[in-house]
Amino acid sequence: MQKENQKQVNRFTRIGKLLDFINENIDQPLSVEQLADESCWSRWQLQRVFHHETGLNLAQYVRELKLSLAAEQLLGSKSRVVDIALALGFSSEVSFSRTFKNMFAYSPMAYRRRGKRLGLRTPIKLCSRVLDSFDLTARLLQIRIETRPEFTLHCTSGVISGLFSLEPNYQQQVPKIWSEFIYNLPEVEKTSVLSEVSSKHMDIELIGVVGVIDANDDMNAIPYWAGSTAGALLGTTSLDTIDVPAQEYAVIPFTGPIKQLEQVLAWLFSHWIPDSNYDSVDGYELEIYPVNYDPEDSSSYMEYWLPIEPRS
Repeated sequence: MQKENQKQVNRFTRIGKLLDFINENIDQPLSVEQLADESCWSRWQLQRVFHHETGLNLAQYVRELKLSLAAEQLLGSKSRVVDIALALGFSSEVSFSRTFKNMFAYSPMAYRRRGKRLGLRTPIKLCSRVLDSFDLTARLLQIRIETRPEFTLHCTSGVISGLFSLEPNYQQQVPKIWSEFIYNLPEVEKTSVLSEVSSKHMDIELIGVVGVIDANDDMNAIPYWAGSTAGALLGTTSLDTIDVPAQEYAVIPFTGPIKQLEQVLAWLFSHWIPDSNYDSVDGYELEIYPVNYDPEDSSSYMEYWLPIEPRS
């Protein structure tokens, strides 16, 4: 077993070096053949290993990084679209614009006019804090950058001690607040809010809001709201409401038992943010869960949304 674990670590070291190479040379053409030579795997082996470890197609990953960098340049500079396209290795402005619109649903100029970061991908990073802590499937993370408009949450509120408290209790308190939210739901609304089919059809989300901005630097008394965006809950007397303002976020995907999320967040603050082009800012942090989320299941997926802004 120890020998097999070491093989996995060695394979991830090679993947990590390849990811660093891609990120450092993202403004170059970067063909799969070139990346295979860099990785010391054959072209077929590289694509197979890369997909197995990241869940992504290698060529698609490179293309999305290029387009995300282009989106940042569109928002942060006055460079012409054609200059951005050619600098990132695209053969023409036409092919760049077509590929850009396929990813972001907006042309480069329309994206610039909107002025919001939507759907940006950042380089995959090795979450070294969790390498020896739990299953290795959670340690390669690709964080998205998204702008979320203002929304109203219909919710139940409580108070938690956060990740950086001397005596954190959020792992005990958060489930209690969610249980209270479900208990307070009107019977007629429980199906529409908690049914997987209904929630997808009606675009309903279950969101936990961490009110770090309202904690007044007291990590032992952070407001927490557990609730839903379902419009049908408007006016429900047993629920509170909170308006969460529009904000840019770093979106952290997490698969695994929820108790292990804290290790990923610790890595995020201590490693990812300092090495990124973004700063964390005061704001409401979000936990977005699917319906029927199981906090103990190793295959459960949720997202943590951290307020950020581009580093000046």
